Amino acid sequence: MAGLNVSIVFFFLVLGMCEALRRLSKRLLAPGLLGCLAVELAGSLQLCSGCLELRMLLEIGPWAGLGPDVVLTLLFLLFAVHTACANGAAANPTVSLQEFLLFECGPVATVAKLLAQCVGAGLGWALTKLYWSWELTQLHLIQNLMSSECSSSIHTSPHLGALVEAACSFFFHLILLRVRRSPAVCQVPVLAVTVTFLTYVATPATGAFFNPALATASTFLCTGSSLQDYIQVYWLGPLAGMLAALLLYQGNIPRFFQKNLLYGQKSKYKIPKARVTHAEDGEQRQKGKEEKSNPASRA
Repeated sequence: MAGLNVSIVFFFLVLGMCEALRRLSKRLLAPGLLGCLAVELAGSLQLCSGCLELRMLLEIGPWAGLGPDVVLTLLFLLFAVHTACANGAAANPTVSLQEFLLFECGPVATVAKLLAQCVGAGLGWALTKLYWSWELTQLHLIQNLMSSECSSSIHTSPHLGALVEAACSFFFHLILLRVRRSPAVCQVPVLAVTVTFLTYVATPATGAFFNPALATASTFLCTGSSLQDYIQVYWLGPLAGMLAALLLYQGNIPRFFQKNLLYGQKSKYKIPKARVTHAEDGEQRQKGKEEKSNPASRA
């Protein structure tokens, strides 16, 4: 339990540091692109650091008596706090690309967000590595011994791994599209439950990242898979899942297609049937009056 307590303290310290960065950027920077980039960097740093520590607990925790139920509970709480404190940050490249495809963000801002997310994930990786190097617990000592020869998170074929990551991304983005306009009291638990469930299902196959920046910082440096396999599974897979979810939810991809490809669009204007009936009755009465007033027409 001592190792778990140290990890929880680490989560709170990272959360406090990232929240201070968000508040400081909000105070010092104008509410524009720079402020948005600072928020994205803080969100990616917070998410990456927490997920790396959780992955360590998931892999080494059973040796210290920590079961998967404890790690999944921590994951639910971590993602719930991350979503509640994100302040509009996506901290996920596929989410930023989705906003771009929905005309919610321009191309320059989208590229800047992607760079900020990658930098934030890299800083989160460096911070967590520094924290592990202190070897505050037995778990961190074992992690340091294993980190030099870490193995790939892809435990299946690259094609199947890409399909698993695409499926996780598909369901995550489908839920995100459904609840993104909902109040935070509904959005936060729904997204946290979705991420926890998908992680539980897909971890044995690929680690269940469905976040290219997070996967790059977490597993791209490990041996066992080629760079091409990593790109196929952790970049192309989540991107394909996001596009499929957007197409199914919207019926089209607004940035590429104006016409709805899947669903027929109903006309906004409906002709009142009652008024048409009254008009037809009025025309028949008018014709009857004309026939009565004009006897020659009868002959």
